[in-house]
Amino acid sequence: MEPKVRLGISSCLLGHRVRYDGGHKLDRYLTNTLSEYVEFFPVCPEVECGFPIPRETLRLTGDPESPRLVTTRTGQDFTDRMASWASRRAADLEQEGLCGYIFKSGSPSSGMQGVKIYDANGIPSNRGVGMFAMAFMKHFPLLPVEQDSRLHDPRLRENFIERVFAFQRWRRLLEERKSRGRLVDFHTRHKLQILSHSPKVHQAMGRLVARAAELPLPELYVQYQGLFMKALSLVATVKKNTSVLTHMMGYFKKQLTSDEKQELLEVIERYRREYVPLVVPITLMKHYVRKYDQPYLKVQHYLDPHPTELQLRNHV
Repeated sequence: MEPKVRLGISSCLLGHRVRYDGGHKLDRYLTNTLSEYVEFFPVCPEVECGFPIPRETLRLTGDPESPRLVTTRTGQDFTDRMASWASRRAADLEQEGLCGYIFKSGSPSSGMQGVKIYDANGIPSNRGVGMFAMAFMKHFPLLPVEQDSRLHDPRLRENFIERVFAFQRWRRLLEERKSRGRLVDFHTRHKLQILSHSPKVHQAMGRLVARAAELPLPELYVQYQGLFMKALSLVATVKKNTSVLTHMMGYFKKQLTSDEKQELLEVIERYRREYVPLVVPITLMKHYVRKYDQPYLKVQHYLDPHPTELQLRNHV
C-alpha cells in the first residue's frame, strides 16, 4: 500500500481544542473524507508559541506587508515572539515531507489570505496574512497551500487536492537518482494535466524539456519544478478541459467507430455547456483508452490525478 500524502494543517480543523476560548473548528470533510487518503500533521502556532488556553484574542495591526501581532484588549505586542517561532517552525517542517498545507482562515497566525488587519484608527481591512502562514509560504514557495474556507468551493478544492497528489509524485521523482530520462518520462505522463491548467506554461515546459541536455541536472530540476507547480496553481476551467478532451479524441482517429466518435463529441459538448460534470466525459474517455489500449493516454495522470473515491470531478 502506498504511503498516504502528508499534509500540514491547523490543529483546530482536526477538532483539537486549541483556540483562544478552548474550542475547535472541526472540519468533517477533512477528518471524515480526506483523511482516508491523507496523513495530517497538525500545528497550532499560538499554542506552540507558548500562549495558554484560554487566552486573550490576538489581531493584526499596521502595514499588511509587515504587520504587528497584538492582543485585542491589553494591546500587548507579540510580533517578535511569533515571528521568531514561525521562522524556526517552518524550517523544522522541512523534515516532515509535507506535500501541502491547510490553514485556518481568518486567523491572525494561520490565515493564508483575507485576514482582518487594523489601521491606526482601528479600521479593519481584509488584506492581512497570518504571521505563521506568511513565514511558511515564504519558506515553501512551491508547496500547495489552501485555507479551509476556500475548500468549500468545488473547483478550488479539486485544484488543491490535485496539486497535492502531483507534488507527492514529484517528491517520489526526487527520491530517485536524477536523470534527464526520468524527468522526460515524468513530463510525458503529466503533459495533458499541465495543458488543462495552462497552455502557456505547458509551452514553456516543453521548451525547457527540449533543451534538457543543455542544462546541468540540478538546474533543470529546479526550473522544471517551478514551472510545474506554477502551471498547476492555475485552476483548470471548463474551456481548458474541453480543449484537452477534444485533443485526446485525436488519438483515436483510426479506432473509434462513427457512432463512438459521435457519442464522445456529444458528451464533451454537454460538459462544455455545463450540463454534466467533468467525471462524465472522463469516464467515457477512460473506457475508450482501455478498450483500444491507447499507449500514450493510458499513462496520463490527467485521467486519474487523485483518488476517484474523493469524487472531486463529480462537482466541477
